[in-house]
Amino acid sequence: MAVCARLCGVGPARGCRRRGAQREQRREGPADSEPDTDAEEERIEGARLGPGAAPAPAPAPLSLLELPPELLVQIFGSLPGTDLPSLARVCSTFRRILRTDTIWRRRCREEYGVCENLRKLEITGVSCRDVYAKRINPRVKSGRFMKILPDYEHMEYRDVYTCLLHRYRHILGLWQPDIGPYGGLLNVVVDGFFIIGWMYLPPHDPHVDDPMRFKPLFRIHLMERKSATVECMYGHKGPHNGHIQIVKKDEFSTKCNQTDHHRMSGGRQEEFRTWLREEWGRTLEDIFHEHMQELILMKFIYTSQYDNCLTYRRIYLPPSNADDLLKPGLFKGTYGSHGLEIVMLSFHGKKAKGTKITGDPNIPAGQQTVEIDLAHPIQLPDIENLRNFNELSRIVLEVQEQVRREQQEEEEGQDEEEGRSRQGDSQQVEQPAQRDDAGAEGTEAAGAAAVQESAPTSQPFVLPVGVISRNEDYPRTCRMCFYGTGLIAGHGFTSPERTPGIFILFDDDRFGFIWLELKSFSLYSRIKVSFQNAEAPSREAFDEMLKNIQSMTT
Repeated sequence: MAVCARLCGVGPARGCRRRGAQREQRREGPADSEPDTDAEEERIEGARLGPGAAPAPAPAPLSLLELPPELLVQIFGSLPGTDLPSLARVCSTFRRILRTDTIWRRRCREEYGVCENLRKLEITGVSCRDVYAKRINPRVKSGRFMKILPDYEHMEYRDVYTCLLHRYRHILGLWQPDIGPYGGLLNVVVDGFFIIGWMYLPPHDPHVDDPMRFKPLFRIHLMERKSATVECMYGHKGPHNGHIQIVKKDEFSTKCNQTDHHRMSGGRQEEFRTWLREEWGRTLEDIFHEHMQELILMKFIYTSQYDNCLTYRRIYLPPSNADDLLKPGLFKGTYGSHGLEIVMLSFHGKKAKGTKITGDPNIPAGQQTVEIDLAHPIQLPDIENLRNFNELSRIVLEVQEQVRREQQEEEEGQDEEEGRSRQGDSQQVEQPAQRDDAGAEGTEAAGAAAVQESAPTSQPFVLPVGVISRNEDYPRTCRMCFYGTGLIAGHGFTSPERTPGIFILFDDDRFGFIWLELKSFSLYSRIKVSFQNAEAPSREAFDEMLKNIQSMTT
């Protein structure tokens, strides 16, 4: 009885009953059933008999509690961080193991990309050195950058995950600030052990191929254990107290609690000169165009009103398909006296749309600046005739008239179909109509594909005489062209209308648009930045986002 109790570990009575039941089952079974032996008894018997006996395999654990602690750390570390608090409520053993910082360090790395060791700041990435040593306090040398950082010697990854990363996870991604018609582009990312909101700015006009500029607007980190601190980075006096409020889903706001840090000792004139050097890379005296000076001054006065409180709305990068003309995404574009602006190019069946992420008083951010009709390619004339603006205008206007006739015929066909439907014969009429529509779409698609296949891979390109371009360094060859329309309006987005133009595809990263009515040329260059947490969860979510940002400025 004592041996049975020692083997089972659950008491003599229960052990004997269980072993007796097993023996009865063997007696009632077939003749070739397993012998009346126990693996644990064999192991003990083998140890008693001596080293010559074959060892029996160790028994399998009956529960997670019997696993080694280091194995439980590996298992718990592979679970999502949101599940770990529930796991800690199971028992005191799980709660004690979940205090292991290795688990939380793995969750910080896999879910938020935190790679730095909090206890070895000397391996912090270059971006952090640049932000905290050069941008925040220029008087501090790079070798002393740790002096202006909080003390992270005793910081734990569990606190970083629960009090910082998980708490502010909803603001990670791409956002458009509500700055009236001007808009903007903000990317909130995890940078080491900080969450930083980076405002991305186009390069100085008209250098459209230069890389984007960026500056921090706010940062969030743990100044004290289990206490996240929000700091405003606007101005030139270093970080100061700020506040972040998550208004609702896909929207949050920031507020500065110390706006005196935004002011400069020289007053508004010094602030304007500093802003002008950062925004345009020049002084007001260098800008000779009077209208351009007015636009610049207007933008400074308007945007400076938003230096203490801003609201942001989430935006997504456009989804891509294998048959897209080029990869969709964000582009920098020239817009005359307004300077460079950010445009999002997306594809919608037979249409491509360029939506403004940053804007101006004429066409504000959120509006659709250009629309390309992929079903109507345009064959450019030879290089000599291309220099003649009237010849190019004639070709584009002919395509415009063709598009107008097709739209009119489609509308008339829809009216006739509705009339027949009201007569009670809708089912028999709709089926031929659907075949006709499919045939028409197939013909258009086939025609467009035939033109693209017959067109040379590249052909010479030059702007017609009289067309104004901010950047004369545009490509001199292009792949193909399409009919399109561009949105123009008066100041304050008054009397908006779509006017004909021509879309020119230069290569995978550059395209252009000629506005016939304005006799103006815009050159667009791809923004080559890997934005984090910016993918749309679905095509429907992206389309809904486009409608929302457009409705804000309509």
